[in-house]
Amino acid sequence: MSTTTSTRRLQHPPQQETTVHSVSRVGLLDRVALHVGLALITWSRRTRSIESRERLALLHEQRLARVEREAAAARMQLLLPRQF
Repeated sequence: MSTTTSTRRLQHPPQQETTVHSVSRVGLLDRVALHVGLALITWSRRTRSIESRERLALLHEQRLARVEREAAAARMQLLLPRQF
């Protein structure tokens, strides 16, 4: 039976050795590509056409008519007796 111990010092729990990594910087070409990509995305999401006043008025009238129809349907449901 051998009772020799190692001269290396043990750490419990075992720790990973820390290594120093060099920080890589983003190159000029990558930054330009990022800016161009973001510009393309914002450009593609722009408003295609401006709604005319007539169109906006028509949409508003349609919304009001729909709300009125839904309210009338709800009133009719309250007036009719339920049949089971």
